[in-house]
Amino acid sequence: MSANPFNLKRFFLRHSGRLRVKICGVKKEADAIAAVECGADALGFNLYPGSKRFIQWQKEAAWIQELPPEISRIAVAVNPALEEACQWLEMDLFDGLQLHGEESREFCESLLRFRKPVVKTVRLRNVGLLEQVRAYPVFGLLIDSYQEGSFGGTGKRFDWTLLRGVEFEKPLIVSGGLTPENVADAVCQMQPYAVDVASGVESKEGFKDRERMRDFILAARGQDLASKNQKKLRS
Repeated sequence: MSANPFNLKRFFLRHSGRLRVKICGVKKEADAIAAVECGADALGFNLYPGSKRFIQWQKEAAWIQELPPEISRIAVAVNPALEEACQWLEMDLFDGLQLHGEESREFCESLLRFRKPVVKTVRLRNVGLLEQVRAYPVFGLLIDSYQEGSFGGTGKRFDWTLLRGVEFEKPLIVSGGLTPENVADAVCQMQPYAVDVASGVESKEGFKDRERMRDFILAARGQDLASKNQKKLRS
C-alpha cells in the first residue's frame, strides 16, 4: 500500500519486528488511558451504529485527539458509504481505517489517495475467502470469526487450523474470541503481525477491564518473544 511512511505510527511500522496489540471497541476515555498504560499500540473506535460498542466520534473527538501521539487511532466501520470513509481518513482524528463488512476491492482502491493504512477484515468461514481479498490494496488483513448477522465483537473464535500453511504477503492481524487465557496459544500457532481484542478484555459488554488488558498484553508479548527466541536457537 502506498501509505506515507512519515505519517505511520508504531502499530503500522512493519520493521519493528515486535508483536502489536490493538484494543478495539473503546468507548470511554478512562478505558483508553488504561489500555495505553497497559501497553496497547492501537485503539479501535467503532463507528458502526449497529454495534454495541458504537461511539459518535463527534462527541468523543476531544479526548480521542489528546491520546499519546504514538498510539494509532483506528476507525472501525461496516460497509460505510464512500463519502463517510473519505471523511474519516481525511481528518487528523484517525490514523487508519478498519473495514469490517463486504467492502469491495474497488472501494479500497478509492481510499488510496488518502495515504493512510486501511485494514480489511475477513470473517473466516473457509480458506477460499482469503483468496478473494489477497489482491485488495490494503495494509493488512484482519481475520475474525464468522457469525451470521454479526460483524465482530462476538467473543467467538475461528478455527485456527484453517490458517495452517497459509502464507500472507500482507500483515496478518488475528482477532475473534481472543482472551488473556488463549492469546499466547494464538500467537504461537499463527505468528501474527498483531492481535486485536474487544470482548476478551471486558468486565461487561463495552467496558474494558484494566487487569484483563494488562494480562492479555503480557501474555501476547511474552509468547511472541519466546517464539522469536526459539527461532534463533534453531537457526
